[in-house]
Amino acid sequence: MDHVNHTWTQVFILAGFTITGTLQPLAFLGILCIYLFTLAGNLFIIILVRADSGLFTPMYFFISVLSFLEFWYVNTTAPTLLHTLLHGCSPISSAVCFIQLYVFHSLGMTECYLLGVMALDRYLAICHPLHYHALMSRKLQLWLAGATWVAGFSAALVPASLTATLPFCLKEVAHYFCDLAPLLQLACVDTSWYVQVHGAVIGVATGCNFLFILGLYGGILRAVVKLPSAASRAKAFSTCSSHMTVVALFYTSAFTVYVGSRRIHPEGMEKCIALVYALFTPFLNPIIYTLRNREVKEAMKRVTVRIRTILKAP
Repeated sequence: MDHVNHTWTQVFILAGFTITGTLQPLAFLGILCIYLFTLAGNLFIIILVRADSGLFTPMYFFISVLSFLEFWYVNTTAPTLLHTLLHGCSPISSAVCFIQLYVFHSLGMTECYLLGVMALDRYLAICHPLHYHALMSRKLQLWLAGATWVAGFSAALVPASLTATLPFCLKEVAHYFCDLAPLLQLACVDTSWYVQVHGAVIGVATGCNFLFILGLYGGILRAVVKLPSAASRAKAFSTCSSHMTVVALFYTSAFTVYVGSRRIHPEGMEKCIALVYALFTPFLNPIIYTLRNREVKEAMKRVTVRIRTILKAP
């Protein structure tokens, strides 16, 4: 290949969203409120699970791991989004850009694997209740949680490192953070091979994991319909409803962006879809896992009583 006219840019420009007039401060304040609530909500779940012995179960351990992941996931892109909303097009060094690309995809793929582990936990709890606590020991919980992080950060090395080796002739990234597709559009060379490799890595990771989750829920469904009473069936489904909602949100948006054809996306649609899995899913997760969860509400009451007792003590 001829690289004579190819230049290596040291700085990219994040285009962000084109918002002007009175909508700009409103958009900034709205995103800031969502960002702060996301941080507070996920920290709340982490602290509550640690503080209340009634939540010392495998399910809530994995929920707290998910909240820890979401805390860092939203911190990867939200500050950049807020900066572009406040200042418009924003420069970002190539090193920071590629770090953001790697961390964002590492956390995203870690969440993908973690949702699979959480589905496995629900499968064992419902389909093998007598052996559940023996099977899902504390040691296995820690091993599974650690394995999701190792797998996620390892898999993301491939697309991130390949993208970082490309020569870039253009600087303006048509996004509010550094993502694969917008960066590939700036390359000086044909990127069709890179697109295929990225699609294979991300597609296999997300696709296989999604099929794994569907298979586990198929087993759960078969076990639930065999339960003797409607009350027991409703209770079993209620323990899975929050997880199924999160899976639906995560995979619908991820498949739309990374598996669907880019040609079917209107101009700017990719940025809007990215808001779903990069901002709104971490924002909704604390609500989904607490709003209709009786055990979490009871734990909140117990912790509140303990705090009041401590404060009243002489």
